[in-house]
Amino acid sequence: MSKTFADHVIAFNEQLSFDAVLPAGIRVMNPFREQAGVMDVMQQFYKKYYGDRRRRRLILGINPGRLGSGSTGVPFTDTKRMQEVCGITIPGMKTHEPSSVFIYDVIAAYGGPAVFYQDLYIGSVCPLGFVSRTAGGKEVNYNYYDSKELTKAALPLIVSSLERQLTFGLDREVCYVMGTGKNAVFFTQLNAEHGFFGEVVPLEHPRFVMQYKAKTKDLYVDKYLQAFADVGPTGQ
Repeated sequence: MSKTFADHVIAFNEQLSFDAVLPAGIRVMNPFREQAGVMDVMQQFYKKYYGDRRRRRLILGINPGRLGSGSTGVPFTDTKRMQEVCGITIPGMKTHEPSSVFIYDVIAAYGGPAVFYQDLYIGSVCPLGFVSRTAGGKEVNYNYYDSKELTKAALPLIVSSLERQLTFGLDREVCYVMGTGKNAVFFTQLNAEHGFFGEVVPLEHPRFVMQYKAKTKDLYVDKYLQAFADVGPTGQ
């Protein structure tokens, strides 16, 4: 029997690794190897929403953050949304991420998680996250594009991961990229070089919306929905 979309995603996540040399002060974040229970929760999630062979469109974030996929293994899904919306609990861990709030507002407006996830798959340009350590010893999120040295080190992983995800059964007509600045510029150029997708559609990053445009959040929810509607249903 052929593999389901969930089978592909789970195997991909289980095998993620990063062996390149990182810039000083930067650490790779792989939630599937660092957080107890994350692997199990990730498997439950994808089996629940992706246990089929439907074709889906791809939405790309930047790279995993500590409070979203860093805590659950699922992009833009903190433990609060994972439990209250998706019905899956991570014992002993509680996270709240504003970006997750926005994404799940989009998901609710789309028709709920079952409907949304049967049409769309959320990933990241770089599937592993990075953190830097502050002078006070606190770890903070660090993006793959925050230094040229890190971008160069992460590039082989970025390209190979995208190539592999295309084998899951993704619609290659369009890819939505969250982040209209550096993330969109980087991925648009990468797509031009490799021909991953026919079109790249940038959308405002959820973190930007929640931090700077919270009062007009609904306008950005509508913008996401319109972008998805402009392409139409993916189907089988």
